[in-house]
Amino acid sequence: MSAPSPMDSPAARATRMRPLPRLIFASRWLQLPLYLGLIVAQAVYVMHFMVELWHLVEAAFGNQHALQALITSIGYKPDVMPTALNETVIMLVVLALIDVVMISNLLIMVIVGGYETFVSRMDLEGHEDQPEWLSHVNASVLKVKLGLSIIGISSIHLLKTFINAGNYTDKVLIAQTVIHLAFLLSAIAIAYTDKLMHSVGVPAEHR
Repeated sequence: MSAPSPMDSPAARATRMRPLPRLIFASRWLQLPLYLGLIVAQAVYVMHFMVELWHLVEAAFGNQHALQALITSIGYKPDVMPTALNETVIMLVVLALIDVVMISNLLIMVIVGGYETFVSRMDLEGHEDQPEWLSHVNASVLKVKLGLSIIGISSIHLLKTFINAGNYTDKVLIAQTVIHLAFLLSAIAIAYTDKLMHSVGVPAEHR
């Protein structure tokens, strides 16, 4: 069997692409500023996390200004303004910090997975820090993982609302519960659709 001709290599085939297909394929790089923008948003979330964490530490040592900042940021409206951290305030602040972490995880998933799937390969095979999920990521897997992440974020928001239920009307509580159920049903539908497509033998790269 003869050796493959250099003209059949991927680089050679890319060079032989007609101008219009080459332009259309190169248009994927227009997404690069979007992912860079998400990295900036990630940095803003890190700054917000550190500010809230610092306020929590200060409030634990009796700083009233930090305590007031925490109560304002979490939307907690007690009948009597606490003069020190209580369990409810700590729980709401910690849930808010967890919320930031989960949204940050979602951003990383979109940035890394989206770039790898829709823009260009990162060549991370064999890298010691390669995320486990990235080794088999495709558009379908990314959709399911994003759906699960959104459910987790929605669950945190709903828990924060229930803990602080006295500051919300019944209409708001019902609406947030319905929205959470809608997210849950949407994620189940996406996962079920992916399972059906997998069962009929549709290749992963076409899903």
